[in-house]
Amino acid sequence: MSDYEVPEVWEWNKEEKHTFGNQPVAGSRFEQKLPVGEKSFQVYSLGTPNGQKVAIMLEELKEAGVRDAEYDLYKIHIGEGDQFGSDFVNINPNSKIPAMMDHSYKEPIRVFESVHILLYLAEKFQTFIPESFVERTELMNWLFWQTGAAPYVGGGFGHFYSYAPTKQEYPINRFTMETKRQLDLLDRHLADKDYINGDEYTIADMAIWPWYGRLVQGDLYGDAATFLKADEYTNLREWADRISERPAVKRALELDYKDIK
Repeated sequence: MSDYEVPEVWEWNKEEKHTFGNQPVAGSRFEQKLPVGEKSFQVYSLGTPNGQKVAIMLEELKEAGVRDAEYDLYKIHIGEGDQFGSDFVNINPNSKIPAMMDHSYKEPIRVFESVHILLYLAEKFQTFIPESFVERTELMNWLFWQTGAAPYVGGGFGHFYSYAPTKQEYPINRFTMETKRQLDLLDRHLADKDYINGDEYTIADMAIWPWYGRLVQGDLYGDAATFLKADEYTNLREWADRISERPAVKRALELDYKDIK
C-alpha cells in the first residue's frame, strides 16, 4: 500500500530535484552556443539507445562507401541539462537527444527525433531502405512500432526497475509484463527471418536493436536480462548477436563524443 494521496490539482514542487532536470514547461533555460564543425552533418547526441541509432546509421553509411555521410558528433550531457540550452532547443524544441543539422544545402536543415533522423538519412542517400512500396510500408510499420513501444521499455520498465528512488511492485510488474510481451512479439517475428524487414538489413534494425537487442544481450539496466529471462527469446537473441557483429555497429558503440563546452 502507498501513503500517497492524489491531490485534486497537481502542483509542481520546484524544490524537488529530478535526475534529468525534468520540468512541466518547455523552452530554453539558458543561452548556449553549440559548436559547429566542418562536416555536412552536425550531430548533438549521447550514447543512449536513441543516440546509438543515429551513430549506427552514420557509421553504416560510411561502411557502405557513402562519401557525403561525414559528420561531427557532439556530446549533449543530459544529466547536466545541456539539452535545455538555447541552441539545442532551436534544433529540437522538445529538448531530447539526438538532434542533427544538415549543412549540405544552402539553408541548413534541422532534423530531430531519432527515427526521423534515420529515415531522413536513408531517403537522402537511398540506402538501408527498401525501394518497393510494399516493403517500404512494412519498414514503416516497424519504425512506428518502435517509436510507440520503446517508451514502455525505457520510460517505464527501465525507470522503475533501475532508476526510481524506491522499488515499487505495481509499476515494475506492469512494465515488465509489457516489456516481455514486446520481446515475445519480436522473437516470434524473427522466427523465419534474419532481419526485421526480412532478408535485408535496414534502418528498422538500427532503430530497434539499441533498445531490444542490447536489452536481451544484458547491456541495459544492470541485471535486467536475467530478471526478464531474456535467454528464452532465442530468435531475438540471435538477431541481436548478428547485428552486434557488424563493424559499423561496433564502431558506433565506441565513438568519442566531442565536448560542447
